[in-house]
Amino acid sequence: MSVESMNRRNFFKEAGLLGAAAAGAAFALSACGKSGAPAAAAFTCTDTTGLSEAEMGARMEAEYSDTSKVAGKNCENCALYNKAASADVCGGCKVVKGPIHPKGYCKLWAAAPS
Repeated sequence: MSVESMNRRNFFKEAGLLGAAAAGAAFALSACGKSGAPAAAAFTCTDTTGLSEAEMGARMEAEYSDTSKVAGKNCENCALYNKAASADVCGGCKVVKGPIHPKGYCKLWAAAPS
């Protein structure tokens, strides 16, 4: 084994350790200044345990996401959304099976009647 390959190996080993330490520090610092209570939007509605393959396929076809990237359009103002008992619990949908986040979105969104 040459000295050059040993130095390269050590370099990558050290770089990997440094990267892991930086990621850990960034994670620790991201929690600074935050209260211990989780934010209202911190819950997710991605547990699809119990859905059939067809239901999962329909969910994926609708491009469901827990967050909306379309201004003014989310599940809670969609005509197909079944509101949950409280704001921090997943609701449902008349078309997309499984848990639905009130701030979520899919391409089947339809304006709720006002």
